Amino acid sequence: MSDVRTPSGRDLPSVRVHPPGPRSAEMGVRLHEVESRNVTFVAEHWPVFWAEAVGANIVDVDGNVFVDLTSAFGVALLGHASPCVQAALRAGATLIHGMGDIHPPAPKLELLERLAAFSPWPDAKVILATGGSEAVEGALKTGALASGRPGVLAFEGAYHGLTAGSLSATPRAHFRAPFEDRLYGGVAFAPFPDPVRDATPDGADALDSVRSALISGAPNGDEIGTIIIEPVQARGGARIPPDGFMAELSKLAVAYDALIIADEIMTGMGRCGAPFASPSLGLEPDLVVVGKALGGGMPISACIAPARIMDAWPASDGEAIHTSTFLGHPLSCTAACAVLDTIQNDDIPSRASKLGETLLGGLRDRLDGVSGVGDVRGLGLLLGIEFVAGDGGPAHGRGARVAEAALSEGLILLPGGDHGHVLELTPPVTLTDEQVEHAVRTIGSVVERTQ
Repeated sequence: MSDVRTPSGRDLPSVRVHPPGPRSAEMGVRLHEVESRNVTFVAEHWPVFWAEAVGANIVDVDGNVFVDLTSAFGVALLGHASPCVQAALRAGATLIHGMGDIHPPAPKLELLERLAAFSPWPDAKVILATGGSEAVEGALKTGALASGRPGVLAFEGAYHGLTAGSLSATPRAHFRAPFEDRLYGGVAFAPFPDPVRDATPDGADALDSVRSALISGAPNGDEIGTIIIEPVQARGGARIPPDGFMAELSKLAVAYDALIIADEIMTGMGRCGAPFASPSLGLEPDLVVVGKALGGGMPISACIAPARIMDAWPASDGEAIHTSTFLGHPLSCTAACAVLDTIQNDDIPSRASKLGETLLGGLRDRLDGVSGVGDVRGLGLLLGIEFVAGDGGPAHGRGARVAEAALSEGLILLPGGDHGHVLELTPPVTLTDEQVEHAVRTIGSVVERTQ
């Protein structure tokens, strides 16, 4: 790779060798020998191994330059190797690790104060974690303590993580089936409004199911005290609820004395055009979980709630009952503080909203009338292209096939939806107009030739 210049982050794709190139292919063979085979999918045309990342550009080990329209699972909202994060990591390099719940590092306190001020509540308190699943675990525990009822209501199509508690609230059989007998049985699932197929586009049927579950309880008989929902289902296929649905859900929660956890791990931190997506959609949560973009590439997440809810936890007597070794990791906290500065000082939510409108409009125009495209939707920089079969049902696997074909054109994309029938876009806010135009043209041509 010595003859390949580091990209600017604003470059268009440059595919020198059909991906995966020989070095990626060789690394795939080596990876298969040492990693559990359930983790990374390795096939003839997948994956590429990354060597560098900056802005919206990725360079693989064979020297190919890509435009990343995933921002690496939504993490790099500010762009890969964001200058603010790099500067923070250099400044914080004298304190690599701390004792988060014993002798806390100073950056932990700074981040807690910053998150509390950033949150929707004036008296917010926070549980820090290292990843989204762990933040969801903390929120579910908090909900059980504060409501006094262990049962949970989640939604079909949701993805909340793969640890035991979060997996209990994630309905997809692909993830659950091998571990079903180890999962908590007190989770009921209601439909999430479907923008393509619902007979009642206002979500009335889904609300009826919510009401029924709150009345009857969870499958194991536990009373439901907590509702967990993504304001927009991300991995579920960029599914956006109809107007009024979230407001009505909030009213039902109040009526049945249930708490709402807003899983904003993907939608928060400005991605959807606001610091949190919930208020713009009418959702009034009692707890919020955030992650992904919060660390700008460093592993950190958080569960945030007002004091009246968070104080349901007992005071520590010197032995915390919910903690972890890397809680309040100082470098991650320092990076997260820099990210919060940038989100607020550079008006990232507004930029995400405007860029998302441009990208969504371009995709709708380009894909108008294209066979098998059922819907093109988005909120800010969380967008989805849904593919349908001839009978109107989901076109199984087409999103995955499009993502694989687009890789050869220098675009990194991911499929979404329970059937891999959605092409999901969660790009960084640093995309240039030229990159947007190129992405729209390329996606259009790939979709047209990929069935």
